[in-house]
Amino acid sequence: MAAKDAPPRWDRKMQQRLARGEAAALGELYDRFSSLVHGLAHRVLSDERAADGITREVFVHLWENPESYDPKQGPLRSWVAALTHRLAVQRLRATETAALARSGEGTSEDLERKVRQASVAARADYIVQAMPAPLRAALELAYFQRRDYRQTATDLGVTEDEARRRLRLGLQLLATAHDTRPSGAPPEYGGAV
Repeated sequence: MAAKDAPPRWDRKMQQRLARGEAAALGELYDRFSSLVHGLAHRVLSDERAADGITREVFVHLWENPESYDPKQGPLRSWVAALTHRLAVQRLRATETAALARSGEGTSEDLERKVRQASVAARADYIVQAMPAPLRAALELAYFQRRDYRQTATDLGVTEDEARRRLRLGLQLLATAHDTRPSGAPPEYGGAV
């Protein structure tokens, strides 16, 4: 494996520490990724308590199965996001299927459409959180504060061309949220969970 293809050192060390049963490693992992996990789960499920449950499930899985993460497949952050997404979608399907059975209304197509919409929204959230800070800052100014590219350039202290470039790149990254991938796979991890 070429040096540039080597997984990040922190990811490898974290997996090794978890495999040795170091509780402190789980604490560090929780500190680093709990807001990502909870946010993605909440985005898919639209339920605070269910998102709390998925967060617990993800970290229990990491503690009990550290070998399930393969550093050669991609960053730990992406793997954790993929695991979260997969568990949240499973919970959504189970919950919605039970609700459909009780009510007798709706179809499996309705359920799958809801799952696809939640998946796209969760991927978009993940992409925004993972994108470089300069791109995220430009998008936040343009779309949440309703600044045009000139105002964005002024606020960021960059040229107008640079502001347009950042906005274009940020939007291109967000467009990948609509990519069709296997259920539970953010674009960065290639579907391996």
